[in-house]
Amino acid sequence: MPAKIPITDNHMHIDPRARGLEAVKEFQKSGGTHIILVTKPSWSLGITVKKPEDYLAVFEETVEIASKIREIGVGAFPVLGVHPAEISKLTEYMELPEATETMKKGLELAAGYVERGLAVGIKSGRPHYPVSSEVWAASNEVMEHAFFLGKEQDCAVQLHTENVEEPELHDIAERAKKTGIKMYRVVKHYSPPLVKTCEELGIFPGVIAVKGAIEQALGEGTRFMMETDYIDDPDRPGAVLGPKTIPKRTLKLIETHGEEPFWVVHKENPEKVYDIEIEL
Repeated sequence: MPAKIPITDNHMHIDPRARGLEAVKEFQKSGGTHIILVTKPSWSLGITVKKPEDYLAVFEETVEIASKIREIGVGAFPVLGVHPAEISKLTEYMELPEATETMKKGLELAAGYVERGLAVGIKSGRPHYPVSSEVWAASNEVMEHAFFLGKEQDCAVQLHTENVEEPELHDIAERAKKTGIKMYRVVKHYSPPLVKTCEELGIFPGVIAVKGAIEQALGEGTRFMMETDYIDDPDRPGAVLGPKTIPKRTLKLIETHGEEPFWVVHKENPEKVYDIEIEL
């Protein structure tokens, strides 16, 4: 059954070593139409990063998968970058200043893809687990560099961070504002449904579609996107949420909320944030 409305997943990984295009077909069959396709961490592809150019293999693979996804009739928009947890991997075999520079240069290479029209955003953030104050400071420096690149390219920066509530969102927003990036280009991936707080700060939430979260988000407005953070990992099938989640949840919620809010969530919002066209 062809989709009557666009249904966009704001954060999905697709891995040819795992389910790959089969997961996309499942998304499509359930009513999904568009994917913001995010790079996987380098180590999950078996790449050991010794220099910034080593990230190019990760970026190339993501761009290639996006084009295969488009061939089967699903819109795919790559977001390329350096996973914030890379800092812990890199510091196993290089000093922290070198790791910081490697990540910043990796982000610059990702920005080059945006400049060439091959990607729609940059991925960055800071560790989602406890780290030393030195690593935390270095991670914030890397994230701020991503904001600076996002301002230069006028593109979205998707953030993978610690679990956030209002104080953490305030901190991220302050760091972003310093760089002059347009605040609606700052996307908090894996966001709780704090739609009003994000709106006040200018940040754009990608609300993780766990049970009840989207209902809660809709109670605060329509200024958010929906995501599964589907990892496509053969060792963790269905993590974080499966590819059918967003289409199924959207179609179910349309029964009570009508279609209108979802045109905003799945089309208008991603179009604005990523400067893309979401067409059926």
